Amino acid sequence: QVQLVESGGGLVQPGGSLTLSCAASGRLFSINDMGWYRQAPGKQRELVARIIRGGNTNYADSVKGRFTISRDNAKNTVYLQMNSLSPEDTAVYYCNQCNGGTLYCPYWGQGTQVTVSS
Repeated sequence: QVQLVESGGGLVQPGGSLTLSCAASGRLFSINDMGWYRQAPGKQRELVARIIRGGNTNYADSVKGRFTISRDNAKNTVYLQMNSLSPEDTAVYYCNQCNGGTLYCPYWGQGTQVTVSS
């Protein structure tokens, strides 16, 4: 059974930075595509960033140039470095894992709250 545990959320002022972490259980972490999603109150969950097993990344337009997704396969962990945060980034952030390089991505963490406010 795959378990994903996010950490690193919190309250930050506009313009500040946070780094989220997602620790994954299970074997063969390195072959799985990973993603970060977020859901703001009253809005649908949206993809923020994705990193495939080969290391290529893609980002939502709203976070390009500000957020960086990375992974440490030795630690079974994926990170989301968030810079220049704005109140519009306030949301619950979720880690997501796919089965290998497929589009079947059934595994979710419990979410971590990020609040950007002065």
